[in-house]
Amino acid sequence: MAAQPVSRMLRWVLRSSVRSCSSGAPVTQPRPGEPSRSAAEELSRRRRFLREHAAPFSAFLTDGFGRHHSYLRISLTEKCNLRCQYCMPEEGVPLTPKADLLTTQEILTLARLFVKEGVDKIRLTGGEPLIRPDVVDIVAQLHRLEGLRTIGVTTNGINLARLLPQLQKAGLSAINISLDTLVPAKFEFIVRRKGFHKVMEGIHKAIELGYSPVKVNCVVMRGLNEDELLDFVALTEGLPLDVRFIEYMPFDGNKWNFKKMVSYKEMLDTLRQRWPELEKLPEEESSTAKAFKIPGFRGQVSFITSMSEHFCGTCNRLRITADGNLKVCLFGNSEVSLRDHLRAGASEEELLGIIGAAVGRKKRQHAGMFSISQMKNRPMILIELVLMFQDPPPAIPSISSWNLLGIQGLRHAVSLSNQMVTLWKGGQVLRTPPLAQRQLGSGCPRRHYSSRPDSDTNPKCLSPTSRVPATCSGSLPTSDQLTHLDAEGRAAMVDVGSKPDTERVAVASAMVLLGPVAFKLVQENQLKKGDALGVAQLAGVQAAKLTSQLIPLCHHVALSHVQVQLELDRARHAVLIQASCRARGPTGVEMEALTAAAVAALTLYDMCKAVSRDIVLAEIKLISKSGGQRGDFRRT
Repeated sequence: MAAQPVSRMLRWVLRSSVRSCSSGAPVTQPRPGEPSRSAAEELSRRRRFLREHAAPFSAFLTDGFGRHHSYLRISLTEKCNLRCQYCMPEEGVPLTPKADLLTTQEILTLARLFVKEGVDKIRLTGGEPLIRPDVVDIVAQLHRLEGLRTIGVTTNGINLARLLPQLQKAGLSAINISLDTLVPAKFEFIVRRKGFHKVMEGIHKAIELGYSPVKVNCVVMRGLNEDELLDFVALTEGLPLDVRFIEYMPFDGNKWNFKKMVSYKEMLDTLRQRWPELEKLPEEESSTAKAFKIPGFRGQVSFITSMSEHFCGTCNRLRITADGNLKVCLFGNSEVSLRDHLRAGASEEELLGIIGAAVGRKKRQHAGMFSISQMKNRPMILIELVLMFQDPPPAIPSISSWNLLGIQGLRHAVSLSNQMVTLWKGGQVLRTPPLAQRQLGSGCPRRHYSSRPDSDTNPKCLSPTSRVPATCSGSLPTSDQLTHLDAEGRAAMVDVGSKPDTERVAVASAMVLLGPVAFKLVQENQLKKGDALGVAQLAGVQAAKLTSQLIPLCHHVALSHVQVQLELDRARHAVLIQASCRARGPTGVEMEALTAAAVAALTLYDMCKAVSRDIVLAEIKLISKSGGQRGDFRRT
C-alpha cells in the first residue's frame, strides 16, 4: 500500500485533535491575567489552522459545491430478515439476481479505491448486512485498508449478539441498531416479525463489549410510536446510548404521508416539557444529527431531520447499493453502475472519472419533503434507476469524454468494450455527443415518471430515440366532416362500439420557455414550491388518466402505460416535455398524450410564476400515433 498522502494524515490529526494537542497547530498559553480559552475554542482554532494548511482533498470526491465526501456506505445485501413498515412493502421487494450483486472482491476493490482517494469511514448496510455469510471476513479485509479510521455497521440487531464478538475482533468500530419501539407486541407489528428480545440482547452485548456510544436508530411515526419518546430518552440515563430519533422519510412502498411525520421541533418540545434542562451539544462537522444531552445522564439524544431541516450543505456521504450502483444522494433517483464498469474491465482511472463525474453532478440539496414523497426512488431496503439519457451512445466512448469536471491529471484511456454501451440507458455519466447537443439543445439528462414500474415500452414509439424528428409512416386520410357533430350539427360522442380493439400508442410534446432566472432555479431545484420537474411529471401522468373528465367528448380509456419525460434545454432556458400513452381499445390515445404534455407544462408555469410572469408555453403538438384504422402518423 502506498504511503499515506499528507492531506490524509492532516485529516486524521484534525479528527483526533479532540483527544490530543499533537495536531501541529501552534498552541499558545494564555498570558498572566488573561482568561484561559475553553476547550471548544481551542479545538475550533486548531481545526481552522489545519483547514487552512491542509493539502487539497481528492478532486474526484469533491462536488461542485466544495463538499468533500469522506464517508462511504456500502450495502452488502438486499435481503432482510424483517419487514419494517417504513422500509419495504409488506409483500417484500423483487430481489436482484445473485449474479448481478457485487461479489466480495468487487466490494473490496471499490472500497480500496475510495479509501485511497480519502474516504476514512465506511458503514456496512443492507438489507440486513449481518445475514451475509462473509460479513466478518469483509470487515477484516476492510480493517487492513490504510487510512480507514472507522468501520461501522447498521443492523436490525437480530443477529448482533451472536456475531458481535467476531466482528469486534475483525475490526468493527461503530454500531447503529434499529429499534422503533420498546413494546414487544408493537415491535412485532412494525417489523412484521418476532425478535424484540434478540435486538435488546444485541444492544446489551454491544455495551458489554465496550462500544460507546451504541447508537439506537428510532424512526418516529405519528400514531405508532411517538408516545414512546420519553421512554427511549430515559434509557440514556444509565446506559451509554445515543438514541437517534429519525423523521419518517418517504421511499417506494412505505405509504408515506405528511400526517405520519413527527417533526424534529415537535419531538424536541415533547422532551423539553419533561426535561427542561436538556442542553444542545456542539455539532460535529458533516454530522447528520442534532445532538442533545440531559445533565447527569450517561448517554445522549439526537435528531435526524432529513425532512424538516435538511443537512445537505455539509453532506459528505456516498452510497453503493448491493447491485453496485453509486448514489450520491439518498433521496436522489440518479445512479451509476460501478459494477458494470468493473466487470467490463475499467481501469482505476476510468472508475475515478465515472465516480468524479457522478459526484460533480450532485445537487446543492435534495427536494423538499412533499417533492421527495412523489419522486420515484428505491424502497429503503434496496436504496431503481430512473435517470436516462436522450441520445444513443457514441460507438466507442472513451474516458476523455467522461471528464465532466475537467479534472487535471486524467490520462486518456483505451476505448471500453461494447459492454459499456449497454450502460447508456442505465443512466451512466457519459457526456451527450456534441451532435446530439446541437440537435436537441442540451446534454442534460431527463427524468421520467411512469405509471408502472416496468418502462419497457414499444421501442418503435416510446424509446429514447423516438424523440428524433420522425417521418410520416404512411398517408393519414382525413375526414371532410367533424366527427363529434351529429347530423343536426350538435356535439355528440363518436360511437366506437363497432370498432375492433387494437394496440394504440401516441406521443405528444410541449415546451415551456422559462427565461434565465426561473430556469436556473428549476435546474438547481431551488424553487420555494419544491421540485418543479417532479411535480410536473406527476401532474402529467395524472392528467392523462383523467382526460375524459377534462375533455367532454373524449371516451374513457383504460391506459396501460403513461410516461412523462422532462428535459432541460440550457440554450433556450426551456423545459422540453414529452408524454407517451398506450392502451388497447377501439379508440386512440392522442388526447391523453396531449393532455399529459399540456398539464405538465401548465404545472411548470404554476410552479415558476412567482419568479417570472414572462413564461411561454409553446409547441403543444402530437408527435406520433399508431394503431388506428386510418394508419399511423409521425410528424416530420
